[in-house]
Amino acid sequence: DGNTYKLPEPYTVIATQNPIGSAGTHNLPDSQLDRFMIKLSMGYPDFDGEVTILKAKHSKNPLENVNPVADSSFITELQEYISNIYVDDRIYEYIVSLSAATRNHPMLKLGVSPRGTLALMQLSKGIAVAMGRDYVIPEDISYICNDVFEHRIMLNSKAKLSETSASDIITEILKTVPVPGISAK
Repeated sequence: DGNTYKLPEPYTVIATQNPIGSAGTHNLPDSQLDRFMIKLSMGYPDFDGEVTILKAKHSKNPLENVNPVADSSFITELQEYISNIYVDDRIYEYIVSLSAATRNHPMLKLGVSPRGTLALMQLSKGIAVAMGRDYVIPEDISYICNDVFEHRIMLNSKAKLSETSASDIITEILKTVPVPGISAK
């Protein structure tokens, strides 16, 4: 409607997706999916986990017991810290090589965009911090690559006919793209 509404910093968008279409909902176009930094799949809980869910919801809403673990200033500080994590030139080249491999893969109709390349770099820096380092190593990239790339690539008919998944292709790419000789100090 021509109005811009400034969101408070930081802000995060979290969306859920039902694997089976629901009445009145539609799949997002690929260009919109690319705007999500990461896609995680939780799957079903195990038997005991599902029993625990039932018991927790029996007489009260367990969400009433959820407490914040960080405030907006801590998140902003963490974002600033992560933005200064060291990334060696060989790591940048490795990330671009992985993205380029998706663009040239014979079973893909569409590879990872530069937005996906940027997401992989940023999340790899976050993984490094979570592992207690102030620098990125190739293992950080391989750890998160599937979750960053899977929703960004489009299989061609050859892949679909052979029942090859996006995850299979990303795993193959991770095995075939040369890993730079950088390790934890």
